[in-house]
Amino acid sequence: MKKVLVFIIDGFADWEASYVTAELNKPRTGFQVQTIAIDNNPKTSMGGLTVFPDYSLLDFPFHLEVAMLIIPGGTGWKEEKNQQAKKLVDFCFARDIPVAAICDATTFLGNHGFLDQHKHTGNSLAYLKEAAPNYKGDENYIDQQSVSDGGLITANGSGALEFSRDILCKLAVLENNELKEWYDLFKKGFIV
Repeated sequence: MKKVLVFIIDGFADWEASYVTAELNKPRTGFQVQTIAIDNNPKTSMGGLTVFPDYSLLDFPFHLEVAMLIIPGGTGWKEEKNQQAKKLVDFCFARDIPVAAICDATTFLGNHGFLDQHKHTGNSLAYLKEAAPNYKGDENYIDQQSVSDGGLITANGSGALEFSRDILCKLAVLENNELKEWYDLFKKGFIV
């Protein structure tokens, strides 16, 4: 079973990956969602949920078959200790493992140069430029809820459904009409 890793930090935005992790973790998908953090200590989400990471960067088995890395936003992405996540993102990019980031996790990626060569979005271009001083991807910024470009999916903080839709499409969990119906159900409350 292929692993989809969700990188968690203290103050992670628990709702930003909740739609997609629930779909990915269903038995028929062939995926298993697991969490990873900088260390083995439990992480508390913005919503007050305490999560014990399945893996830490300290002992992560880098030979593991990983299908995707999902990085929710949250209040801690500016903290120096969380910049250690760059090691895992480097690993994913070097092996063509898709990376999906939302909200302030896009700012983290921007500050480390991961957005510069890809079409992407974030909370806003102005915010990215201010909060990520090393960001140089202006010409590739697209003002949309979610943007998928090759092995990179990015979304702004209000685009959790669009983010989830792009991930489900990338991993071919739902496709075509089935994906449209899934999105319409959650976005509009009914299937059109």
